[in-house]
Amino acid sequence: MGIVAGLDSAPDFTRIVVCDTDTGAVLRQGYAPHPVDGAGRSPDVDPQAWLLSLGEAAGGGLLEGVQAIGVSAQQNGLVPLDPQGGTVRPAMVGGDKRAQVAAADLIDALGGREAWAQAVGSVPGAAQPVTKLRWLNKTEPDAARRTSMLLQAHDWLVWQLLGRPVRRTTDRGGASATGYWSAATGAYRQDLVELALGHQAGLPDVLGPSEAAGTTPEGLLISAGTGETMAAAFGLGIGLGDAVVSLGASGSVMAVHPEALADSTGMITSLADATGMHLPVVTTLNAVRALRGTAELLGVPDLEGLSELAMKSTPGSHGLVLLPYLEGERTPNLPHTAGTLAGLRRESMKPEHLARAAFEGMLCGLADALDVLRGRGVDVRRIFLLGQAAELPAVQAVAPALFGAQVVVPQPADYAALGAARQAAWALGVAQGTLDPRTPPLWQGPVAQVLEPGEELAVGQAVRQQYVTVREQTHPGAYRA
Repeated sequence: MGIVAGLDSAPDFTRIVVCDTDTGAVLRQGYAPHPVDGAGRSPDVDPQAWLLSLGEAAGGGLLEGVQAIGVSAQQNGLVPLDPQGGTVRPAMVGGDKRAQVAAADLIDALGGREAWAQAVGSVPGAAQPVTKLRWLNKTEPDAARRTSMLLQAHDWLVWQLLGRPVRRTTDRGGASATGYWSAATGAYRQDLVELALGHQAGLPDVLGPSEAAGTTPEGLLISAGTGETMAAAFGLGIGLGDAVVSLGASGSVMAVHPEALADSTGMITSLADATGMHLPVVTTLNAVRALRGTAELLGVPDLEGLSELAMKSTPGSHGLVLLPYLEGERTPNLPHTAGTLAGLRRESMKPEHLARAAFEGMLCGLADALDVLRGRGVDVRRIFLLGQAAELPAVQAVAPALFGAQVVVPQPADYAALGAARQAAWALGVAQGTLDPRTPPLWQGPVAQVLEPGEELAVGQAVRQQYVTVREQTHPGAYRA
């Protein structure tokens, strides 16, 4: 029996879990927030902040006896390096709205959305590293000229842990999020780097899922690492037939699929996962923010209170339908629209019906996202529901019937850190000759609540049809699964 560690460098903190190599049981944990300056959350971050919180999280002998470490980090973080390996400027992280114009420029420069979909499986958005390179080229040309190597956050952390060797590495999961690596071909598109940055740049070697990036001078094995999304999927243990619906302020749906999907509409981002499979993702702009907005409108203090109120209504909310496009919407592609409340009648104008319509509208919007994947042949039989709102009774009462599938609500955990630890165990097992490089270690699944649609399925599908009818009347032709 050995022990391994998984490190998740999230946007605001570092969390480390130390796990049993054979079972995945968590033995101990560490946590530290990233040190931030007075500006608070910014699209520019000094990568040294990640190392500082890593060191704090690992304090007190947390890593004693650990044989291997895996690293997960936000896959949209771009770290541009100069020829000496120094950072040209702070890392560019997050959605970075500064790059929205650059995204439109890039789409046009290559010949449109279809050209990008065929090249790398997705259409550039403001969050992707390729778009940030275009912004850098246009806005900070001197920094762009000095950039000679491109790393993502997890690549940079792995490189630091290994003592900054000559060779830099990444994995196919992280590479697939850059906008200049194709999950379908498994190859970089240096021409797209040049299109964005103005010149070619060095790119890290792409390791296989079970390969190690190297060994520290102390003998600690460092696995390939991966992006946060891919690590979370690996930590959950999802496979073919599984999807993950994540309820944040915005929402996302991802599923495991055996092949890469090219999508010219821009609704699907074609990512690779951490196992050798693919992880198509569809994003909505409005999930929990629609619930919070409704709670504020109704004077309800929190989401728990909104859920309690919604449970006093009935399926279909007495005919009320909320299209929750409060921030515009990405799925369907309606960036400049607003939300719609339809079906107002005297008997439906009660707080509990609006509360229920908010939950049904949010989940129907995510069901639309699921249908984008199903419409492309992705098998979805089981849905993992993540996020704080997944625990709300109104969500659990509505989701299985609306999604038309079994819903699994795992207990809250840092699944990205767990996925990084599982990757470390895989690389360690392969290095020791005890694991097959094609088969990851079988760890215990998450403790979870399982919900079945059961007899409510027909009712849920009727609610969904009510929503679809209003959506099509309000925005005809906007949504095509």
